[in-house]
Amino acid sequence: FVSISNNHSSNNRRFFVSSFSAPSGRLLPRSQRLRLSTTPINCPTTTNPTSFTVPPLSSFHSQSYSYSRIVSKMSLSTTSSSNTGDDNNNNSNNDKKKPGVATLEELTSFVEAAGDKLLVVDVRNPDASVEPGDQKSLAVAGLPSSEDRPRAVHLIWDRTSNTMPLPSSTMYDYDTPIVTHCGGGGRGQKAKEFLEKAGYKNVINGGGPKEKELWAVYGDK
Repeated sequence: FVSISNNHSSNNRRFFVSSFSAPSGRLLPRSQRLRLSTTPINCPTTTNPTSFTVPPLSSFHSQSYSYSRIVSKMSLSTTSSSNTGDDNNNNSNNDKKKPGVATLEELTSFVEAAGDKLLVVDVRNPDASVEPGDQKSLAVAGLPSSEDRPRAVHLIWDRTSNTMPLPSSTMYDYDTPIVTHCGGGGRGQKAKEFLEKAGYKNVINGGGPKEKELWAVYGDK
């Protein structure tokens, strides 16, 4: 577990490690934790840090720890001593889109050009024993229905087989403009690539309800 204080100066971003446990999971002795907490780790503000090095300790060797791993897998707390606006930049590390998800401009243009021909393919799985992560996005936006989302169909992405059902060939041809989505765009991208391999020529990954700006463009379709 790592907790970080982030103090800014004009030339350096200084990280102070205030608590740390060894790779074995054992909490370091208090004296060594205090030593870490008073030893700054400097990183230029001109670059986004991808890693930092924990200062050497007597009980184990200095090691390099991935900044992105800490952001995604550990608890990261930051405080700023100046009002520089960098809090938003730090938070953005947690808010990056999944690979392949369209930009707001791309999606808006796509949906506007599609008009009434638009098809939205929701690949989420309501079975919590299979896809527990979908429960959160389903609480925000339910599965397609003729009343709620008339241009959307529900075609579950199967992680086991890496396949999904295809849209009805009697209703949709290969030129149909299609927006795929799951909760945040991971399976939406897999679905996009799967449909393109099947012959569909006009497919875009819309992310999902977690991408609020994107969802606002087509979530009611």
